[in-house]
Amino acid sequence: MDRARFLKQTPLFSGFSDREIESVLGTAKERGFAAGDSIITEGQEGGRGFYLVLTGSAEARRGETVLAQFGPGDYFGEMALLLEDTPRTADIVATVETSCVVITQWDLGALIKVHPEIGVKMMSELARRLRDTDATLSD
Repeated sequence: MDRARFLKQTPLFSGFSDREIESVLGTAKERGFAAGDSIITEGQEGGRGFYLVLTGSAEARRGETVLAQFGPGDYFGEMALLLEDTPRTADIVATVETSCVVITQWDLGALIKVHPEIGVKMMSELARRLRDTDATLSD
């Protein structure tokens, strides 16, 4: 899989230059999860990672309730990048074998120091996602 091209096709990274994508990929780690593995645990305060699904799928759950489903190109855990000491708000569980790109809060901070425009581009997409979520909840 050409990870650079994949990232450019996702909403979060679509506006990034090739140089910015390469910087992200140089910082990011890839992690694999088996079906049923917990990726994020509700209430967890450590592991300040943001996840982008490369392959497979995962679900956000609170108890037995499925809150969201994630497939290739979807992301979760962005609040941990933006807000320190914020506990995770749901469990994220791999529903099949899943591979994710993970960016930690510290790695993102280092990226933004070198490429400030990355922070602006990401914040725009995250604000759009928050607006869309708010509109969905208002309906």
